[in-house]
Amino acid sequence: MLKNRKLRVILVSSITAVVLFLWVGWSLLPGGPQRGSSGRDLGPLATVIHYIKSDYLEEPDPKKTMGGAFQGLVNALDVLSSYLDKTAVVKFTNPRPLQLKDVGAILYKRYGAFPLVIGVTANSPADKAGLKVGDALSALDERSTLVWSLTEINLYLKNSAASPVKIRLIRDNATKEMTVVRSDVYPKSLTLTPLAGTAGIVRVHHFYPSLTADVKASVLPRVKGQSAPLVIDLRNCHEGDMAEGRAFLNLFLKAEKIGYLERKGGAKDYWACPESAPLEALHIVVWVNQASMGPAELVAGVMKDLKRAKVVGLPTPGLTAKQDLFSLDNGDALLLTTGVFCFNGGEKLWGKGVAPDAKLDLDKTDDKDYIEKTLGLLARR
Repeated sequence: MLKNRKLRVILVSSITAVVLFLWVGWSLLPGGPQRGSSGRDLGPLATVIHYIKSDYLEEPDPKKTMGGAFQGLVNALDVLSSYLDKTAVVKFTNPRPLQLKDVGAILYKRYGAFPLVIGVTANSPADKAGLKVGDALSALDERSTLVWSLTEINLYLKNSAASPVKIRLIRDNATKEMTVVRSDVYPKSLTLTPLAGTAGIVRVHHFYPSLTADVKASVLPRVKGQSAPLVIDLRNCHEGDMAEGRAFLNLFLKAEKIGYLERKGGAKDYWACPESAPLEALHIVVWVNQASMGPAELVAGVMKDLKRAKVVGLPTPGLTAKQDLFSLDNGDALLLTTGVFCFNGGEKLWGKGVAPDAKLDLDKTDDKDYIEKTLGLLARR
């Protein structure tokens, strides 16, 4: 608790310093940086402030621009860090995230670029509306997405009500618009389907609590003791808790160290799967694609690193990290990446992702392509 309080003080103090710097900049640079003055030492920021102050069409209001300064400062740190307003904070801290309705679009975004659709949940509102992988979302409800973080956009697309959202997108250099009504995208944590030559395919939809319990209740009785491999389908699985991912892993392996979170200064927080693993003897094949993120990458990466499974599909984006939320006095909050996952050998999963053992071509990623590649891999086993 004390450590978090100290960190909050540091964060707020740092942002306050930036605010004061900008505020002072407006008032102290009427003539711009002077050679030999302290303005020269302020560098490009002082020059930018000078030109806005002296040449911008209207008199700038520092109070009005502080929100954008905060947002840009935090959102530019990495893909997952974000400055969240009060509305986004309420959604982010919702104790039952699956009760929030969504559109089913899986996005990837870097700061200063439009979010790119990298996956579409089957039978979701986005799927039914015709959203496609490769579309770039330029606006939501007439609000530009350019300066938003990935987290802000994902939270904006969620709502407690089945409300519509107007999407403007860019596809093949043309602008299109569609209205999508949010709905329940993940009614179940998983589905189990048969596949000849295997113990079946477990398609994991998310890594929120209840997943591990659902596996124990519905999957374990049907596959335990089988000699045929089990396929774990993590394609388009992009949400959930890291703790649930670790508990899921512990169903298939037992290990004192599965990797560690690397924190600031190189501190290492090792993770374990210490409990007895009821499916430890079962052969495993894991399916991934470019929309397998977070806990899904943790599961696929650890399974591969510990030689517990073969991975089939496309490389993942490498967004496995620990994030902490730091509340501000005005109700907003900072969501900061405070640790990134590394394998036991020191290789980071963050930013690199999981490289499949059997890689598919980008134009051949249908179910039949995954099945064909999997059966071929098993035949050589």
